[in-house]
Amino acid sequence: QVQVRESGGGLVQAGGSLKLSCAASRSILKVNRMGWYRQAPGKQRELVASITSGGSTNYAESVKGRFTISRNDAKNTVDLQMIGLKPEDTAVYYCLVSDPWHDYWGQGTQVSVSS
Repeated sequence: QVQVRESGGGLVQAGGSLKLSCAASRSILKVNRMGWYRQAPGKQRELVASITSGGSTNYAESVKGRFTISRNDAKNTVDLQMIGLKPEDTAVYYCLVSDPWHDYWGQGTQVSVSS
């Protein structure tokens, strides 16, 4: 059974830092793209950052310079280091792991940033 599980969310003050981690089950054998998305109340889910199997990264303009995505292919994990958090970063953050045939989503982890 394929599992994608996020951890590391929480409540932090503006300007603070959090690190989100995502672990995908080893049954996903040919992981290519991995990424983080977020969805704030009343808004659509949006891409935060993604990273390909070759290490190319893509960031939303709103998080460039503040968030860093990284992956460990040996462990099927992807992390999102977030610094300089702002209240507008408050959302449920979802991990996405893709192989050539499917997209696998985690259940999400809440990130709340107080002003």
